Amino acid sequence: MSNPTSTTPASNEAFTQEVTELIVHALNLDVDAASIDPDDKLYGSGLGLDSIDILEVALVVSKNYGIQLRADHEDNEKIFSSLRSLSDYIAANKTQ
Repeated sequence: MSNPTSTTPASNEAFTQEVTELIVHALNLDVDAASIDPDDKLYGSGLGLDSIDILEVALVVSKNYGIQLRADHEDNEKIFSSLRSLSDYIAANKTQ
């Protein structure tokens, strides 16, 4: 039985919004962070990031949350599939 007062990373909308704002700022995107659907794809269609943008996201995540996102990580496709999946991964693994 789960504890009803605990929050899971998937339900942490405030943290997902924080990560979204961090990415918008880091990449100088010309879009309001609040207008981005957290379930939209990050790469290609959706938010439209390219491989260089993803590298920049990995750097800013590392700097702000102490997580090393490596290019050869077997779960990168899942981690970077959407803002929600990225923020869930950060929330579960952050050290800062």
